[in-house]
Amino acid sequence: MDKEAETFLDLIDNARRITVLTGAGMSTESGIPDFRSAGGLWTEDMSRMEAMSRDYFERYPKLFWPKFKALFQMKMTGSFQPNAGHLYLAELEKRGKDVRVFTQNIDGLHVKAGSRHVYELHGSIQTARCPKCGAGYGLEHLLREEVPRCSRINQKGEACGFILKTDVVLFGDPVQHFDTLFDILADSDLLLVIGTSLEVAPVRFVPEEAHLIPGLKKAMINLEKTPYDHLFDVVIHRKIAEFTKEISG
Repeated sequence: MDKEAETFLDLIDNARRITVLTGAGMSTESGIPDFRSAGGLWTEDMSRMEAMSRDYFERYPKLFWPKFKALFQMKMTGSFQPNAGHLYLAELEKRGKDVRVFTQNIDGLHVKAGSRHVYELHGSIQTARCPKCGAGYGLEHLLREEVPRCSRINQKGEACGFILKTDVVLFGDPVQHFDTLFDILADSDLLLVIGTSLEVAPVRFVPEEAHLIPGLKKAMINLEKTPYDHLFDVVIHRKIAEFTKEISG
């Protein structure tokens, strides 16, 4: 075991409350491509940002859903499984650590792995809600039709029929749970950042804010370098599942 791995384990062992921030790199070893790598789905005059926006959904909900399902491989969503990285965080809880996971991912794999305190900053692909009556639906219902609609029966005995809105945070929607992240971080012993390039606001502000908290230790696991590596006590540039298997074995 190298020096960085030993330092990482020391930080984990000495921490009681751990705040975790995860990004797309957390799930790539489960077979889920990150948003930037998904290709072949868009015409030159239709950017992903435009098609995955709240404005586009509200104007063209019937066109939105096929694009959304194709981009995020919704037919495969239920078959993706947590990898060793997800399971490692869940295991830390079982060992008595107070672990709070804030994830940019929408795949639901932290919950599937057994983590009990998961805050999905960008929402979840697993669920959707009717903008008209508020009825909620799970993945099975969303996959049943190309454009999922609300099937709730109203007082007239008729199905609502309104096109559902995904619970994923679209461009133009506010990021969720961000104030909670900073509240919990202020009372944590360790910030663990996993699988994120820290290039997108507001997540990219987290390391600098964390650096101002007295006594807070910071660890990073990410395959590539980030602009904020220098703010961390230890940085591991390796695949997440591979690294967590090694330190757990």
